Amino acid sequence: MQTELHIQPEHSPVLCIVGPTGSGKTHLAMMLAEQAQSRGQALEIISMDSALVYRGLDIGSAKPTIAERAAVPHHLIDILDPTESYSAARFANDAKKLCTTIRERGNIPIIVGGTMLYWRAWAFGLSSLPPANPEIRARLDEEGKQFGWPAMHQKLSLIDPITAQRLEPNDSQRVQRALEVYEATGKSMSAWLADTPIEDGREGSDIPSWITLVSLEPSDRAKLHGLLEKRFDQMLKQGFIEEVEGLRQNPGLHADLPAIRSVGYRQAWEYLEGKITLEEMRYKALAATRQLGKRQLTWLRAIAGRKVFDSFSPIELASALAFCQDTLQDLKQR
Repeated sequence: MQTELHIQPEHSPVLCIVGPTGSGKTHLAMMLAEQAQSRGQALEIISMDSALVYRGLDIGSAKPTIAERAAVPHHLIDILDPTESYSAARFANDAKKLCTTIRERGNIPIIVGGTMLYWRAWAFGLSSLPPANPEIRARLDEEGKQFGWPAMHQKLSLIDPITAQRLEPNDSQRVQRALEVYEATGKSMSAWLADTPIEDGREGSDIPSWITLVSLEPSDRAKLHGLLEKRFDQMLKQGFIEEVEGLRQNPGLHADLPAIRSVGYRQAWEYLEGKITLEEMRYKALAATRQLGKRQLTWLRAIAGRKVFDSFSPIELASALAFCQDTLQDLKQR
């Protein structure tokens, strides 16, 4: 078997802010950084987001603004061309190194984002996964082309419902990989991940003791969906379609690359290929965004020991800020 990633946990304590898309993670992190600066502390934000790593994916990924990035150092943003691929294993190693170098500068790292597979890899490491099997992969590719990836996703749900629940039906790369792992080993992807050795698991908690995990989980789902719809419409006004048109000028880009499979970009790409109307693109992008948020919440609710705040409640948001401030003060004194 090939070891995809196995890291020792970073024992210096770290604050991590997570939550579903649109929950206000960046807003909380920026408020926290501003408060820290007023006390003479310097925070640096490590982005835990699979879309923000790509250059050129700005509007549709809700990337922090130039002003925000000028005010507070951000890391793991714009580090790759969209023709390249990033992985959970690489994130875990990059985040670990960044935490060390940021502390060496005398500053405080915080990790902010909602890509929960990255969270798992960073917090616990990934289990040893079987290497790629070209024969199985080629056959699954042909099946996917013949029957469609939603049908392959349905096939996956019968053998590995846990993995299927967190993947989009059209996520061909990850659906294929999960099917491949099962066919090659007779063991599901979720079972492989469950076998990950947790170095510092505590009784009643899935969180290593060196991590403080703050989770923003809006209680009003309808309000969240309304904000996501408003945000996407604002992206369209800001030139999101034009942004994707610009990406399509790159001959190295195609619809199967991880960057283009990002929520919103996949649907805009289909629209520009003439496969769907603008109205259908908007509907499908919003549906995919809601599905993403649902999967993120599924991940989060399985993590015992996280500190949960409703970011739509002004009182709870203030409590989240105070809790994070106290946490950082405590970390500084260790």
